[in-house]
Amino acid sequence: MAELRLDFIRFCIASGVLTFGEFKTKAGRMSPYFFNAGSFDHGQSLGKLAEFYAKTIVASGLEFDMLFGPAYKGIALAAATSVELARLGRDSPFAYNRKEAKDHGEGGVVVGRKLAGRVLIIDDVISAGTSVRESVALIQAAGATPAGVAIALDRMERGIGDLSAVQEVNRDYGLPVISIAALADLLDFLDASGDPALLQSRDAVADYRRAYGTRQA
Repeated sequence: MAELRLDFIRFCIASGVLTFGEFKTKAGRMSPYFFNAGSFDHGQSLGKLAEFYAKTIVASGLEFDMLFGPAYKGIALAAATSVELARLGRDSPFAYNRKEAKDHGEGGVVVGRKLAGRVLIIDDVISAGTSVRESVALIQAAGATPAGVAIALDRMERGIGDLSAVQEVNRDYGLPVISIAALADLLDFLDASGDPALLQSRDAVADYRRAYGTRQA
């Protein structure tokens, strides 16, 4: 799995999804890197991303019955991951939500398979945890059980307190959070890159982690 994580970092940089510079976060911090899952915007890259999700989920051993993708980014992620899981021999149904309830046709806010059993939430990152809270509420309201959350990148960054958003999800909901890669993997990749430009970015990323990383990181 360590090699898969590094392959994922390499793929994100090559795809322009993970970039380096100065970027202001929602918390008002100046981050030396930026991860934009919205840049997985064509079939080949989305398919490769789904492969990373599926392999990570299978390797985790987490038990689940279906996938749920929170609007909006999670919709494509859940659908693509469902396709890849089926290719790996695990045919998993999926559902996603609308931002606003539909009052005609099938109605409601959930599209796809009816929420039931153990539901794995698929998203790109966890920032403030708002998407997870809303997803958990939807799943529980349907009588189903949240099984965990799968994300692309764990920034391993503190929120207001000492915990990261990922750790807060684990604490508040008792849910495991599976990430394809984490900030520690990014640093390992930069260390081993041998590329002067990436090595320069490595120092900025390391400084950022020292300033804002979780104590457990």
